[in-house]
Amino acid sequence: MAATATDTHPIPTRQGLIRGLFSFPDPVNEVSARVVAGGVVALSLATIALDSPALRVLLAYGFLARVLTGPTLSPLGQLATRVVTPRLGLEAKPVAGPPKRFAQAIGVLFSVSSAALALGFGETLAADVVLGALIVAATLESVFGICLGCRMFALAMRAGLVPAEVCERCNDIWAGRELDSQTDALKGHAL
Repeated sequence: MAATATDTHPIPTRQGLIRGLFSFPDPVNEVSARVVAGGVVALSLATIALDSPALRVLLAYGFLARVLTGPTLSPLGQLATRVVTPRLGLEAKPVAGPPKRFAQAIGVLFSVSSAALALGFGETLAADVVLGALIVAATLESVFGICLGCRMFALAMRAGLVPAEVCERCNDIWAGRELDSQTDALKGHAL
């Protein structure tokens, strides 16, 4: 018997599945975002210490996956949202998603640049300097909750480079206020 759609359980279309896969959570659980940032610090330090081409590629892939799909296709995102965050026992702290996605996009630029410098041009020192900058930014996010990419996003909004409708909740990003309505739905979700 063929499956049919009902009012309560429609059959997802291919377009709907793809749209769902290539989406980013909004809001984002700040706790999970900080766990991911801590993983980025550890992975970046290991990449430099081991001079590992595979880790450079994994780091770049992780950022690209998080920009495109949130935690869905990111090994680090999955570890953070499904394993680490739930075990921390901390209450979810929902924050706006678009600034976090923008920060992940900046991470793509840094991690891909590092990989290209090291693997494409043999410039390992320059690649490690780029990763060093990424380590600084990810440490600020992980340890202190300071998201440099989010701050840049807020400045871009204030300058009119990002339309207000992209992120209505971002108008008060400097105040660091929590989103109050979606805390329960967010347990474990992050970038």
